[in-house]
Amino acid sequence: MTQMLGPVMLDLEGQSLTPEEQELLVRPEVGGVILFARNIASAGQVRTLCDEVRRVRPDLLLAVDQEGGRVQRLREGVTRLPAMGRLGSDFALQPEVTVRLCQDAGWLLGMEMAACGLDLSFAPVLDVDGGSSSVIGERSFSADPRAVARLGRAFLDGLHEAGMVAVGKHFPGHGGVAADSHHELPVDERPLEALRRHDLLPFAELAPRLDAVMPAHVVYSGFDPRPAGFSPAWLGMLRESLGFKGVIFSDDLSMAGAAAAGTPAERARLALAAGCDMLLVCNDRSAAREVLDACQGRQARRASRLRYARARPDLKALGALSRWRRVHARLEAMAAD
Repeated sequence: MTQMLGPVMLDLEGQSLTPEEQELLVRPEVGGVILFARNIASAGQVRTLCDEVRRVRPDLLLAVDQEGGRVQRLREGVTRLPAMGRLGSDFALQPEVTVRLCQDAGWLLGMEMAACGLDLSFAPVLDVDGGSSSVIGERSFSADPRAVARLGRAFLDGLHEAGMVAVGKHFPGHGGVAADSHHELPVDERPLEALRRHDLLPFAELAPRLDAVMPAHVVYSGFDPRPAGFSPAWLGMLRESLGFKGVIFSDDLSMAGAAAAGTPAERARLALAAGCDMLLVCNDRSAAREVLDACQGRQARRASRLRYARARPDLKALGALSRWRRVHARLEAMAAD
C-alpha cells in the first residue's frame, strides 16, 4: 500500500534543525521540507542536513528551488547553472544541439540534487517569457511557447534519466504579467483562448509527463476571478482536460499573492478544496502552525510517489562520469558568460 504523507511542506530556519523544528516535523500533517539559501553552506552540508531531517522523519519529501541563473540555492560543491533563458537563446540557431544540452542539464541537476540528499527540485520553469515579467524573465526557456515546450520536455527527460521527478511551474503561465506575486496579486486580463494559444501550450503538451505542477498566484480574470492555485476551474482543467495525474503543489501560501484568500488557515482550506495536494508555507512560522492545525486528518495521497527511489549517487564520484564532466564544463562556461 502507498504510504501517505501530510499535505504541508515547511521551511527551516538555519543549517541544522532546532528543537522546535524537530517537534514540528513529527506532526503527521507535515509531508515535506523545502530548503532555502539560508539553510545551505555547501553540497556536503546539505547532505548532512537532509540526513538529520530523515533521522526525525525518514518519509518526508525534501525539496529545493534549483533552476539555474538567479534561482539557485546550492552554489558550493555543485555545478553553477546558467539561467534557462541562456540555454534557450541558442535554440533558433542550433535546435538539436540545444535540446540535447537541455536534456543533459536536467540529468546533471537531477544527479547532483540526488547526491545532496534531496528528492526534487521545483523545475522546470514552463512559463513563457512575455517580456514584461519582473519575476520570470530569463528563468523562462524562451518567448516562444513551442520552444518552451520542446526544451522543457528535454529537461524533464534528463531529470527522469537521473531518477528525479519533474515539477512544472507556474501553471497556467506567469510570464504575461509584470507584477511579482511574492509582493502583490498579479492580474492577467487576456481571454482564455489567448492563453491556450500561448502560455498554456507548454503545460498542455507536457502535463501527462510531469510528475508535479505548481500553479501561479495570478488571477486570469478572463476565465476565473480566483488565483489559479485557489481555482477549482483551473486545477480541474489541468487534471481533466490536460490529463495531468501527478501532484499539485501550491506556491507559498505566505506570499502576498495568496493573501486575498484570507487567513493562513483559510488559504490552506481553499487551496486543498481547489485541488492542491501539498501546501507550501514558508518564512512565517505562526502561519505554518495555523495551517498545520487546519490540515489535521488530511493526507497528500500522491506525494509519496515523488521520493527519489534509486541508490543515491556520490557527489564526489560524479566527476568520474564522462557525461558529467562534459556537461559540467559546458554549463559552467555558459553561466560565466
